[in-house]
Amino acid sequence: MSVWASHRSRRLDAHAQTCEANDFLYCRGSAILRSRSHESMPESRMLDHLSLVVADLPRSQRFYSAALAPLSIVQLVELSAEVTGSSAYAGFGAAGDMRSFFWIGTGTQPSGAVHVAFTAQTRAQVNAFYQAALAAGGKDNGPPGIRAHYHPDYYGAFVRDPDGHNIEAVCRAPG
Repeated sequence: MSVWASHRSRRLDAHAQTCEANDFLYCRGSAILRSRSHESMPESRMLDHLSLVVADLPRSQRFYSAALAPLSIVQLVELSAEVTGSSAYAGFGAAGDMRSFFWIGTGTQPSGAVHVAFTAQTRAQVNAFYQAALAAGGKDNGPPGIRAHYHPDYYGAFVRDPDGHNIEAVCRAPG
């Protein structure tokens, strides 16, 4: 019998264990979540989503809600440990979309920090992300600027989140 179960419902109904806003799969006893494919998703995207384990979910929800707002990324769903059967999660995605592509959750913290880069459409968004992340308690890990060693138009900013993960916003549009 498969331990994978599918869910639908934004309501955190532990008995129905459903999630209306997002289709996703979970494995009992594991901190792994994976989204189903969505027909509306552009074919050029090669990753569906990723998850980070955080020490303090409410603190990290506040940090990411503030830091990602300039990129039009908002929290779309929150799932309790009772619903998933393992850990609590918060899913973030594009404002107005129904698909969470960035998840944070409780669980066993892996050793070492993770690097996550979010796409910004403009350099102004990169600057706003950096300021918002610092104001929300992030630590500077590289101010906004060109990183020509990556690409001539690579404009990025780096901050450390409350758990030490390296979070970046990057715009690849020319000057």
